[in-house]
Amino acid sequence: MFELLPESGLRLPGRAGTLRLGMDERAAQWAVATVADVRVGWVCGARWAFTAQYRGLRLDAYGDITDRRGRQQHTSGLTGIGLTRDPFTATGPSACPVVLCGIDLFGYPTAEVSDALGDSLPSTLRLSGDGLYFTAVSVHAEAVPAAIS
Repeated sequence: MFELLPESGLRLPGRAGTLRLGMDERAAQWAVATVADVRVGWVCGARWAFTAQYRGLRLDAYGDITDRRGRQQHTSGLTGIGLTRDPFTATGPSACPVVLCGIDLFGYPTAEVSDALGDSLPSTLRLSGDGLYFTAVSVHAEAVPAAIS
């Protein structure tokens, strides 16, 4: 089971630990590597990114976000984490629960999950789907305002 912690990150299945927003790339990859094979990824504006597959889910993580020119760092360490369902398994409950506040986001139809969550989703969390079930969820670190010189 994956457990979303909108203010701090993502608890991984089993005893693999927690991906904490702000942690460095090596620690994040190490934690994920205990449950899945880690592969290099790419995210525009991120200095590092990786991906992994786990029981019908794709986990994406990235960090060290810079400005458009790659000069100033906006957010240090792990900045974003996403879980996306395999498109071939998006028509029923997910094989691996993805939980927020005790609710399996990919385990029930979109309408039921939305009713259970209400309008209280944190601004750092995004849910999306295009059918009966949600297909993706992500959590992002709050951007740190740039210093005024």
